[in-house]
Amino acid sequence: MLKVTKFGGSSMADAGQYRKVKDIIFADRERRVVIVSAAGKRFSGDHKLTDLLYLCHAHIQYGVACDTVFEMITSRYIEIRDALNLQLDLESEFAQLKQRLEAKKVSQDELVSRGEYFSAKLMAAYLGFQFLDASEWVKFNLDGSVDQEVSYALLKEKADLSKGVVTPGFYGVMPNGTVKTFSRGGSDITGALAAAALDADVYENWTDVSGILMADPRIVNDPQPIPEVTYDELRELSYSGAQVLHEGTIFPVREKNIPLNIRNTNAPEDPGTLIKESFATESDPNRFITGITGKKDYTIISMSKRGMGNEVGTLRKVLSVLERHNISVDYVPNGIDNVSVVMSTESVEPCLYNVLSEIQRDAKPDSLQVHDKIAVVAAVGRRMAFRPGVSGKVFAALGEAGINIRMINQGPDELNIIFGVDNRDFAEAIRVLYNSFVK
Repeated sequence: MLKVTKFGGSSMADAGQYRKVKDIIFADRERRVVIVSAAGKRFSGDHKLTDLLYLCHAHIQYGVACDTVFEMITSRYIEIRDALNLQLDLESEFAQLKQRLEAKKVSQDELVSRGEYFSAKLMAAYLGFQFLDASEWVKFNLDGSVDQEVSYALLKEKADLSKGVVTPGFYGVMPNGTVKTFSRGGSDITGALAAAALDADVYENWTDVSGILMADPRIVNDPQPIPEVTYDELRELSYSGAQVLHEGTIFPVREKNIPLNIRNTNAPEDPGTLIKESFATESDPNRFITGITGKKDYTIISMSKRGMGNEVGTLRKVLSVLERHNISVDYVPNGIDNVSVVMSTESVEPCLYNVLSEIQRDAKPDSLQVHDKIAVVAAVGRRMAFRPGVSGKVFAALGEAGINIRMINQGPDELNIIFGVDNRDFAEAIRVLYNSFVK
């Protein structure tokens, strides 16, 4: 069995975290591949190394000396090296990097990638594993997409699994050899690519929480972790507002049906959250809601028109207006002679009156209304489809709490129940659902 492991910035923050990572890796001989992020925050008010590297580049671009910021970056890694008693000449590499930076011979992508690069160099030396630079195997196409076929083949060729491998996350190289980074959170993509390339049995993503939580801990006090979640449920939770792994970061492992386990570096005994395409059996058959999430600040445009149910093309006309203004529609609840479109207020606000005018012109509705300051809340769960009356129980719980429902939407697969409430009721709606169906 092969386990590919990825450790985030909080796991790389200082020497103490490095020691925890080493204990985790050496506790299971199947953990042979390690992907690391740049050093994260050690405490509240501290700086992420990636942020400091971006700041360094901005200083140079505007002709401002970055000595102080660069020294902060250098000292963090040298401090980790010395605390772990490692024999690595980081000073020479940092001196060369500083020289190139001041000569403006380092791109922003290359500069910010050095956070992951130095983390991986230190971790490889500390574990006694092979250091494999991401530039040696993560290859981009000209359009900026990853060349998976070439990248996978290179990793298989270059990785010495018998010795163990550490590779930096977050970056690779373009066809001309220049360094290119992924978007923020890119180390998760690197980890998923490595797991897919090596056909890992499990991809472990180690962070500072014990898996995905059933609700936002800023709203619900001490929410339970989700033990198991399908990729479809994860997609629904992420789309509806939960701060979980972005779909793009897990596509490579989902494509190969590799289980993803989210674990906590600071509590390695916790099982975390296991993500798979499907589960043959349920860990808790009595729980039918997997997670509760949502987002605030939506706008609903509602229109009604007599006979619309028998009229071809009305909805298309409305959506065409929004498309012309480059507005993405999140939900489309509808009735026989009425339809609503739900979108973020931020996207529609600058052109709202133009949109309304064009809908009036093209669709000729009998009435057209706008509702703003709306929050969307989603209850997600793959077993909801097998539980009669779930929607009724959800709405009854909200009604008893005095929360007015402004919009209802549920897909045919019954993977979620989505409803709109006033922004001011957002947090209370999530608490009511959690206390009603989870506790």
